[in-house]
Amino acid sequence: MALRQHLLEVHKLLACVPWVVFFSRRLPPAFRSRSCQGKGWKTAFPCARKQEIREFLTVFVKVFAFSDQEKLKFSPDDQILHIYRALYPSKWLPDALELETLATEIASRYGLKLETVWTADLTLGQLFGHVQNAHRP
Repeated sequence: MALRQHLLEVHKLLACVPWVVFFSRRLPPAFRSRSCQGKGWKTAFPCARKQEIREFLTVFVKVFAFSDQEKLKFSPDDQILHIYRALYPSKWLPDALELETLATEIASRYGLKLETVWTADLTLGQLFGHVQNAHRP
């Protein structure tokens, strides 16, 4: 049964590849013109290493098929659902399973089940805080 579930997850991810490759995307306009938000991340998480913040943001931008070079344009105050809605303003527009993939990646990398902390207004900073707490011994 576990193998079947794993194969189903792999199939879902592979189904996203053509979409992501064909529609490799730029940041939504609201984020595109931003300067580096690194200072905001360090202010919000003074004990976190820069590398930890960057690795977390790399997971996020890869899931959403944004360029890794643009990861620091996201602020700890950015709501995940707001970013998602900037990409998919209509509920009728099919997505590339970004939120489901984010949940899978967060669980596999950090051992945190996204559904246990999810709210409609969950921010990247809040998620990073949960990840930090889940990753502490």
